[in-house]
Amino acid sequence: MAAAVQGATLNAEQAKAVLAEVIKAFGAPENAQRMEEARDNACNDMGKMLQFLLPVATQIQQDVIKAYGFSSDGEGVLKFARLIKSYESQDPEIASLSGKLKAMFLPPMALPPHGTGSGGVAAS
Repeated sequence: MAAAVQGATLNAEQAKAVLAEVIKAFGAPENAQRMEEARDNACNDMGKMLQFLLPVATQIQQDVIKAYGFSSDGEGVLKFARLIKSYESQDPEIASLSGKLKAMFLPPMALPPHGTGSGGVAAS
């Protein structure tokens, strides 16, 4: 694994493995309970979601990704998210895992369709 001074770099296969591990961490009973409590506190209010749910979700991700060279703060999670985003268009499995992860802490939102029939994936 190539690690830079400023943080971690993962290839696509490593990114998949880390994403799967993060998703698994969200499913751990103690983390699932923390997320449920935060969701209850937020009462489906977007502002409260950011206040209660996002910090818990960030901490769960930090606990996993710090073992892969990411800093254990919000910046580490942002770098991890940007790295995953960079692989989403290249790898459908990463895009799927990323979608599952986001669904765990972001409320479902109705977005207008961006182009019918493409499934949201840009052709290259």
